[in-house]
Amino acid sequence: MNRQPPQEENRRWYQGISAYQWTVLVIASLGWVFDVFEGQVFVASMRDAMPALLGGVSPDDPLVAQWNDWAFGSFLLGGALGGVLFGMVADRIGRSKTMVITILFYSLFTCITALAQSPWQIVVLRFFVAMGVGGEWAVASAMVAEVMPTRSRPVMSSIFHASSVFGTLMAALVGATVIGNPALGENAWRWGFAIGALPALLTVWVRWKLREPEGWLRARRRAQEDQQAQAGRLSDLLRPPHLRNTLVGVALASIGLVTFWGIHIYGKNAFLRQAQAEALRAEGVPLTPPKDERAHEQYEQRRRQALQKHRSRIKRAEMLSMTLNTLGGGLGLVLFGAIAMRWGRRRTFIFYHLGAFLAVVVLFQGLVARGAPAWALALMLPVFGFLTLGMHAGYAVYFPELYPTRLRSTGAGFCFNMGRLATAAAFVLFGLIAVTDEKKALMLSPLYLLGAAIVLLARETQGEELPE
Repeated sequence: MNRQPPQEENRRWYQGISAYQWTVLVIASLGWVFDVFEGQVFVASMRDAMPALLGGVSPDDPLVAQWNDWAFGSFLLGGALGGVLFGMVADRIGRSKTMVITILFYSLFTCITALAQSPWQIVVLRFFVAMGVGGEWAVASAMVAEVMPTRSRPVMSSIFHASSVFGTLMAALVGATVIGNPALGENAWRWGFAIGALPALLTVWVRWKLREPEGWLRARRRAQEDQQAQAGRLSDLLRPPHLRNTLVGVALASIGLVTFWGIHIYGKNAFLRQAQAEALRAEGVPLTPPKDERAHEQYEQRRRQALQKHRSRIKRAEMLSMTLNTLGGGLGLVLFGAIAMRWGRRRTFIFYHLGAFLAVVVLFQGLVARGAPAWALALMLPVFGFLTLGMHAGYAVYFPELYPTRLRSTGAGFCFNMGRLATAAAFVLFGLIAVTDEKKALMLSPLYLLGAAIVLLARETQGEELPE
């Protein structure tokens, strides 16, 4: 194992970091912030956009859930393709050039989504948005890892990935002030997507400030001299000595992404369900439907009217849940690197996976299902977010450490984004069956236990230099 010099080990992670290295972190993080915003703005608008495009049905109509699940599935498929494709491109033509392409890609197609006229158009456009989203992460995570010293890399990579919470908070803010603004009418959700064009401006700064990492330049020179050292060759990931790392990486990312989209995002339902119940009580509508099928249609109509009347308050409650969940998740992301520096990558992953399983059971089965008071939900949501989201920083820390420079972006992008295929399959399945969000989360929670077991097969990289 190649360890950093003793004098480096004695320095704190932030000491000796140059202005350019901080600039790389800021630019990569901003790209990831907007990257996540483009994904989460759909989460913030999914109970508004799909009902509107389906002719004004209730947000709780099973048809809305079905189309939203298909949109998630499309997004994940696009992310898988974009992550692999743009990861290979970045290893071949450079990090900064590819980052520009991916940011323009997701900005353009998010903006076009504002013009969608039917549910299937959103499903298709989410695919193209995700291509840019998946590609940007692969490029940015590799670049942050390559420009940072070994002693700083885990924390810097965690900070990079933790910046995603600002993207989610931006989406929550847009959801509360734009999408949920009654003054903008039923098409307010379109403005949320139109805002997605703004990240394109970041590409000017990327081209102006970023240069290719020295390690990548050396790898390109080696590739010109040696056919066996070609960059971005996908087949190299699937044979020794990289096969084991790839299988473990894909498995971890699959579990993390399935549970993110199938569990973590539904933390936003905590105060949502409470606000819905309060709205129904205020309008004298029972919380449970009648057993008589003939009275069911009348009940559903009264229920829709009550929820529509209190729509703004319900949206604010949903965004409050999303915010508390995200703040806890951000802390979990930031601290992953610091914990991993002390415990190692494997033990840190195990801690997050086991903790996440317990958090899901407590929140959805112990609190939400039992109508727990607001203070209990407010205390639990940050803990839930910390454990269910925090492990994702580990992908930015760990995956670039598994591969040499010529395969780093390809390998990290492949591991992280191939996980989207498993998630897409899960959502296609959930699009065919009718289950509540909370039930879906509980059904998926054992995946965290599987993740803890898979980590035992992973290679420990604590203290190692990046392989050349």
